[in-house]
Amino acid sequence: MTPALVALAWAALAVAAAGRRRPPAARVLALRAERPPGFPARSSGQGTDERAGNRLARLARVADAVGARLLGRGGRPVAPADARRLGAAVLFGTCFLPVLPLAGPPAALVAWAAPGVKARRVERRRLAALAADLPDVVDLLVLAVGAGLTVPLAVAGVARRAPGPLGAELGRAVDETALGRRLADALDDVPARAGEAVRPLVAALIASERYGAPLVAGLERLAGEVRADRRRRAEEAARKVPVKLLFPLVACTLPAFALLTVAPLVASAVRSLRL
Repeated sequence: MTPALVALAWAALAVAAAGRRRPPAARVLALRAERPPGFPARSSGQGTDERAGNRLARLARVADAVGARLLGRGGRPVAPADARRLGAAVLFGTCFLPVLPLAGPPAALVAWAAPGVKARRVERRRLAALAADLPDVVDLLVLAVGAGLTVPLAVAGVARRAPGPLGAELGRAVDETALGRRLADALDDVPARAGEAVRPLVAALIASERYGAPLVAGLERLAGEVRADRRRRAEEAARKVPVKLLFPLVACTLPAFALLTVAPLVASAVRSLRL
């Protein structure tokens, strides 16, 4: 693999990443929507976006067809996600074969593993958001139950006023009770969707709803525990910052420092030796 090919591949990856991370042009879209009635619309950018979307859609359909053909040989039902992953891996690896044959299998492996890695990262972020929202929800439930509300009314009130994802999960349980299901049974399904971090809260609400167990003292103790857990997670994230800064420091700062300090010294030494 020559340095020119490495530089070309690195530039292609940089351009692709920059295009994917490009922020949406909300101001441009707003100005385009507010144009005068007789002003002609410029369709160059929109047409480019539409053409790119059509090409991606065609590539997705081709990947689905290739994956379904490869996986469906045994007559078994094929999941659409698995078919797309396999088709994308085959197409991605085939594109590298004419240019870099040795990079074909690693590229296919990356294309196969990337959707799973992305799905796991999204799921971890969702569970982290639910765990971060837990202390505020517990505090609201303490206020609601302390004000004299029953468990169904407290859960319904917190679900309406909690802005985070955990409030949405409680709202889903309240909606199920409106369809005739018991609140305790609806709350049983919340940990399966929201993670194990909310199980103590759900267990306290279910015990109070089913068996009449006292709720305020348990919620106050749980509020202190979840606040301490959130503080520990924040401290852990702060300790990880130097490790995360190590790669940008090594990849960006140190080469520039070497070019500015070491390279002139080496050049002057070589020049003096030649003289």
